[in-house]
Amino acid sequence: MSITIYIIVVTVAISLWAWNDSSIMNRFIMNPYQVATRGQYYRLLTSGFLHADWGHLIFNMLSFYFFGSYIEQLFAYLFGPLYAVWLVGFYLVAIIVSDLPTFFKHRTNPGYNSLGASGGVSAIIFASILFRPLTPLYLMFIPIPVPGFIFGIFYLAYSFYESRRGNSNINHDAHIYGALFGIVFMIVAYPGVVASFFEQVGSWRLF
Repeated sequence: MSITIYIIVVTVAISLWAWNDSSIMNRFIMNPYQVATRGQYYRLLTSGFLHADWGHLIFNMLSFYFFGSYIEQLFAYLFGPLYAVWLVGFYLVAIIVSDLPTFFKHRTNPGYNSLGASGGVSAIIFASILFRPLTPLYLMFIPIPVPGFIFGIFYLAYSFYESRRGNSNINHDAHIYGALFGIVFMIVAYPGVVASFFEQVGSWRLF
């Protein structure tokens, strides 16, 4: 079984566990106030394995599966026999890093909670876009495929806009910082990807 599938199985299992035991949900969810006042830093990580409902879980895990399968192959090429350690570490650190801005932003608000694997999934998606920027992807409001790099621009712009509005319970900051972590990590791990990215984007034609 691939590492991608293992992560999906663990995430689904923990989400189901929390849905059936509210004490687990309350203990593991990201609550910046509890992190700040009680030192419960584990919430920065555990919240990435919780989801609000089936729609939230399925969307994140399907996205993770389709992009994670490619990134797993890429990590095998870049890191050899230790690729599994690097992949799991990359995913877990992405979840933590993507939650840090939320922690600092809401650490004095005891009523704020967030959950979901979106930060880690965003890191996986944007790492993939960096290597394959012309892969066709779909925007929610456009029923035709667009190249990955254009999808990425719209995704980040939308997440930034919604984050500034602050009118939803979705942690858009996690999307942004997870994506940025994925990009920075891959550039550090394989600097040659920058030239390859711009070469591929430069070859793209609308018609």
